[in-house]
Amino acid sequence: MKIMAINAGSSSLKFSLFNMEDKSLITSGLFERIGIDGIFTIKYNGEKTKINKEFKNHKEAVEYLLEQLIELKIIDSLDEIDAVGHRLVHGGDIYSDSVIITDKVIEDAKRLSELAPSHNPANIIGIETFKQVLPNTPAVAVFDTAFHSTLKDEAYLYPVPYEWYTKYGIRKYGFHGTSHKFINKTISEYLGRNDLKVICCHLGNGASISAIDKGVCIDTTMGFTPNAGLMMGTRSGDIDSTIIPFVMSKTGKTLDEVMDDLNKKSGFLGVSGVSSDLRDIADAVNNDHNELADLSRRMFARRIVGYISMYNTYLNGADVICFTGGIGEHDEDVRKLVIDGLEVYGIKLDEEKNNNVKEDIELVSTNDSKIKCYVVCTNEELMIAEDTQRLVNNM
Repeated sequence: MKIMAINAGSSSLKFSLFNMEDKSLITSGLFERIGIDGIFTIKYNGEKTKINKEFKNHKEAVEYLLEQLIELKIIDSLDEIDAVGHRLVHGGDIYSDSVIITDKVIEDAKRLSELAPSHNPANIIGIETFKQVLPNTPAVAVFDTAFHSTLKDEAYLYPVPYEWYTKYGIRKYGFHGTSHKFINKTISEYLGRNDLKVICCHLGNGASISAIDKGVCIDTTMGFTPNAGLMMGTRSGDIDSTIIPFVMSKTGKTLDEVMDDLNKKSGFLGVSGVSSDLRDIADAVNNDHNELADLSRRMFARRIVGYISMYNTYLNGADVICFTGGIGEHDEDVRKLVIDGLEVYGIKLDEEKNNNVKEDIELVSTNDSKIKCYVVCTNEELMIAEDTQRLVNNM
C-alpha cells in the first residue's frame, strides 16, 4: 500500500509518499509560494531537485506533483496511490480520532476554522484539491487536536465563567498531537513497554509538552490556541492576561495589534531582538556574548523545567522524558539547561551522549538516572500515513 501524507498551508503544500509494507519513504517534497512565484522541491533516490515554477493555486501544484511522480518514474500510475492522509489542525471536541473524510468532515472543519483561522482553511484547500484531482482515492483527516481529546474536564477547562465553555467552546484543545502520539508510540516500542509514563517535549519554533500515561494524554501545554504554555519562536506562551489591556492603554494599539505582537513578535524574537530561530540565538550567545539572546534561552529552559516538574507530579513519577522537534533533536545546549534543572528528580546528563546524538533514538541521561531522558526524532508524516492505513483497511 502506498499512502501520500499531505500538510497544506495557505501558500505551501508539503508531501510525503510512503510504502507502507516497510514504512519506507519513497519521496517527499514541498511547494512554496503558491499563488506568488512558486518553488517546487522534491527528494527522491537520495537526490534533491529544486524548480522555480509559478503555480496559480493548489490545484495546479497538485496536478504538477502527480505528473512529476509519473515522469520521474516514482510511480507508474496514479492508481498506485491507495490513499491520501491530510493534516487538519483543529478537530474541536468533535473528533477524538482520525477519520475518513466525508462532506460532513469538511463542513465541520470549515466551521471549526474560527478556532484555527491560520490553519484549518489552508488544510481544507489541500483536502478539496486532492478530492478534485483524485476523486476515487480514499482520504483521511488526521487532527492535531485528537490525541489530546482524552484530557479530563479538570485539565481542559479554564477557571472562567462556565458558560464560556458551553456557549463558545472555550477550553484547552492542545496541538502537536500527531507528533506527541508518534513519540509515545516510538519510545514505547523501543523500550518494549505499553505502560510507560512519558513526558514528551516537542520543541521547535512552535513548542509544547504533553504528559502521557499508558498511551493516554492527561495534559498538554498548548491551550485554546497554540499561543499558550511555553514561550516559542515568536509566541509569548503563558502571560498574565491583564497585560493586554495595559499595553493597549500605554501604546494606543488595538487588540488585534497587541495579539499580533504576542503571536508574531514575542518569544525568542521579542526577548532577544535577534531572531525567532534558536540557531541564530545560539550564534549570538557563543559568538557575540549577547546577553538578551542568552536570557531568552534561559527563559525557555526554565519554563520547560517548570512544566516537566508539574507533569512529573501529575504522572506520579514519569518513566521517560523525550526531546523532539527541531530544537529538541538538535540543540544540545537547551537539553543540558533543561536536564541540569531537573537534578532534584535524580536526573543527570550524560555530556558525551548529549553532545553526540546520531541515531533516531538516543539516551542522553546517565544510566543511573531515575527518569531516563531520550532524544527521539519525530515523523508526523509517517504518523499521518499509519493512521490513514489503519482507517482505510477498516473501510
